[in-house]
Amino acid sequence: MDPADLRGRARVAAGCRRPRGATVVKPGIPAVARRWWSTGDSGPLGRRGAVRNLTAQGTALLIVAVASVLVGRLGGPTVLGEYTLLRVLPWLFGVVFSCGLPVASTFFIAGESRADPRLRPTLAVLAVLGAGVAALLWIAATPILHRYLFTAMPARLVALMAVTVITQLTTVWGKACCQGAADMRGANLVIVCEELMFLPAYGFASLAGLRGIDAVVAGLAGGGIAAAVTTLGRLGGTGFFRGWSRPSVPLAYGVMRYGARGQLGNLLMLVNLRLDFVVLGVLAGPAVVGVYAVASKFAELMRLPATALNYVLYPRFARLSEAGANADVRRLLRRAVAATAAMTPVLAGASVITLPLLYGPAFRSAVLPACILLAGLAVEGAAAVASAYLCGRGRPGANSWGMGAGALVTVALDLVLIPRAGAVGAAVASSIAYLVTTGLLTTITLGLVRRSVAVAVPEGGEPA
Repeated sequence: MDPADLRGRARVAAGCRRPRGATVVKPGIPAVARRWWSTGDSGPLGRRGAVRNLTAQGTALLIVAVASVLVGRLGGPTVLGEYTLLRVLPWLFGVVFSCGLPVASTFFIAGESRADPRLRPTLAVLAVLGAGVAALLWIAATPILHRYLFTAMPARLVALMAVTVITQLTTVWGKACCQGAADMRGANLVIVCEELMFLPAYGFASLAGLRGIDAVVAGLAGGGIAAAVTTLGRLGGTGFFRGWSRPSVPLAYGVMRYGARGQLGNLLMLVNLRLDFVVLGVLAGPAVVGVYAVASKFAELMRLPATALNYVLYPRFARLSEAGANADVRRLLRRAVAATAAMTPVLAGASVITLPLLYGPAFRSAVLPACILLAGLAVEGAAAVASAYLCGRGRPGANSWGMGAGALVTVALDLVLIPRAGAVGAAVASSIAYLVTTGLLTTITLGLVRRSVAVAVPEGGEPA
């Protein structure tokens, strides 16, 4: 591939803008990819695809809930809080310091470069380099992490978690490659495996005599290795490692450039979702984080249908014509927000009974934060549809604006409310941020729809 052509493609990828009325041609699409790009209700981009992805995500969330119950029961709130942070931070290191490699991998494998024999080895080299750099930076940051976030853990255990930086990046990168190659069955498999493997590893560690945070670290490391091996095995079984050529430096530059830009929206979304955990850990301690983690995980049941909907609508909107996408988004916005709003009182009532029953009396204080978070997530369906529309129609920058507004609200309110109200303050801050983000994303989406309709039907009422 000519470097100038690659630079041109990278610029198009980074901007993700499609000229109005342009037709997208996907030459040489294999049969499995044609099925993936199908927009019918029975295809992967319709109800069937959403239900299957929802099943995978629901299973993964159930596994996380079981793991949280076990860790909370056996180790207490402090160990549960440390477990929660150790699930989030190594993943964050891997994704950020690999320059958003998972985001870019999906795009390039699904895009015009998929037939280039240099692409897959280039992505693999970037994955190895990204994992190595991220792990070294984790080790270098161990004194800071130990001082401010993991004060109850020995520093050697914090440093040992560099292993999970490598395994988590490998797993999420492999999952992205499966998605880009239209192997949605493989992507769903990895979604489940990356959470499931912790349970047997934690069980073996406990049987071996490890207790508390020692057992958690062993479980995360052992489970992470097993999940990474499973992911690489899936890639190998689908031919990812066959037909390689030499890696390409210009191609690697294009991947990193796109990944770094595409990661911005994901990082802002992560701030909305997880900054409260970090601030709570610094200002209130691991015990409060443990209580809040229980509330947050329960409230995220509301996010499951919305996430599955976004997962299938993003490529659907990218494939549809402008008129078709506009009609779909108007119809689906109403249905999605109605569905999540209807779930809110049901889940709020269930939290009053379920949380103390599952986690014990020590976690009764998680009920109020859970109900507050559910209130903010009541309109999450609209956010999922709007975000998928903006990205699918080539407006990822507009999506980032919405995420950025929510991130600013999260940062400001976390710093104000958490010192005063702890877990309840974190829940209020996150709930308000969710509402602001959803409102802005929906407003931007409807504005773009109205603008496109105004251009298509000029003065006089006849289509342009």
